[in-house]
Amino acid sequence: MNPCFEVFSQGEEIITGQTVDSNAAWLSQQAVQQGFTVTRHTAVGDRLDDLVSLLREIVGRADCCVSTGGLGPTSDDLTAAAVAKAFDKPLGFDGAAFAQMQRFFASRNRPMPEANRKQALLPEGAERLDNAWGTAPGFALHQGRCWFAFLPGVPSEMKPMFLEHVLPGWHRRFQLKPSTLVSLRTVGIGESDIQQRLTGIAIPEPVQLGFRASLNEVQTKLLFPHGYGTSAREELTGQVAGLLGDAVFAIDRTGSENGDLACVVDALMTAQSKTLAVVETISQGLLAGLCVGSTWLLESRFEQSRSRLAASLGVVIDADNPMASAETMALAVRQQSGADFVLVQLYAGDRTLLQDRNLGVIVHTLLLTENGCRPVTHTVAGSGKRKQYQAATLALDFLRRHLQNRF
Repeated sequence: MNPCFEVFSQGEEIITGQTVDSNAAWLSQQAVQQGFTVTRHTAVGDRLDDLVSLLREIVGRADCCVSTGGLGPTSDDLTAAAVAKAFDKPLGFDGAAFAQMQRFFASRNRPMPEANRKQALLPEGAERLDNAWGTAPGFALHQGRCWFAFLPGVPSEMKPMFLEHVLPGWHRRFQLKPSTLVSLRTVGIGESDIQQRLTGIAIPEPVQLGFRASLNEVQTKLLFPHGYGTSAREELTGQVAGLLGDAVFAIDRTGSENGDLACVVDALMTAQSKTLAVVETISQGLLAGLCVGSTWLLESRFEQSRSRLAASLGVVIDADNPMASAETMALAVRQQSGADFVLVQLYAGDRTLLQDRNLGVIVHTLLLTENGCRPVTHTVAGSGKRKQYQAATLALDFLRRHLQNRF
C-alpha cells in the first residue's frame, strides 16, 4: 500500500481566494509520480490555534506532509510557532540559518531588518532546509507516524527547495513504488465527447482514468500503478489514442513531456525546416503570440476588419466568399513574405458578434502550402476572450494536423 501524503497550505491569502494555491497542485503531482497516495489538501489562515489543531490531526492520519507558507518575518507568519506548540518542541536560534540570511542581504547591498531574525528560530530537533533562493529557511521533522517538511509559500523558492531537500528525503525515508502517468492531450474535442468515445473501451480496474480541461486543451489521463506491464500500458494508451483520433496532438508520459500545442508545432516546423506567415482577425494577434520567439514565424498581420486587411495587402476580395478572400490574401502574403506556409483566418458577420457571448461566430481558416490550399471552418462561442483563444488554438492545431499528416 502506498504511503499517504497530505498538503498543508497556510495563509489568509489562500483561504480568502486572493492567491490561487498552485503549490498544492504541483506538490500533489510530484507525490503521485513518486508513489504516494494523496489523501488531502488542507488550507488554514493565519490563526495559531487552527494551525496547531491541524498539525495534531495530520500526525495521526498521514505518513508524509509538505506544508507551504508561514515562514516569513512578519507577525502573521506562524508556522514555526505552531509546530513548537503542537509538538512541544521549543524554538531555538539557528546560527547557520541566521548567517545564511545575512549573506543573502549582503549580496544585495541591503541591511537586514531586525524582523528577519525571527526566521532563524526553528523547532527543537528539526532539520534545517537551507534556502538559496530567499531568506526563509525551511525545516523538516518526524512526529508520530508523519514526516513533515515545511517550505516557503513563494513558488520560486518552494519548488527548488523541494527538489533539493524534500525529494531526496522521500527516497531515504519511504519505500515508494512510483506510478506512471500517461496524458493524452487533445484540441477541438470536449470532455463529454471524449467520455462518449471511450465508452467502447474497458479500462482495467487498477488503472485510474481522469480528465483535465483548460481553455486551450483537454487532457485524458491514465494513471498506471507500479508494476503494470509496459506492453499492456502501451496497448491501452494506443487504444485510447485511436478512439480520440486526430484530436490528439501529443502524448506525455512521466518524465517525458512534449509541452503545449505551441511547443509541439514549434518542434514540427523546426524539424521540417518550414516558415510561416499568419493573417488574423478574430484572434487579434494571439496566434502569432503563441509562436513568439520562433524563428520560422516570418510575418504576422491582424485586423478585425477584412477590408482593412485587404487594403493593407493591396488586394480586392469577395466579401460574400470568405474562403476565396482568404486564398487571395494568402497568395499576396506569400508573394510578399516568401513564407512556405500562410495561415489566414477570417470570420463571418460583423464585429458585434465577437462580444456577444450568446452568439457563436463562424471562423474560416485557410492554410496555403506548397501543395495548394487547405480550408477548414469552425464555430467559436462564449465571451470575446474565449472566442479569441478558441480561434487562435484551432488555427494552430490546423497547422499541427497538416505537419503531422493527420487530415
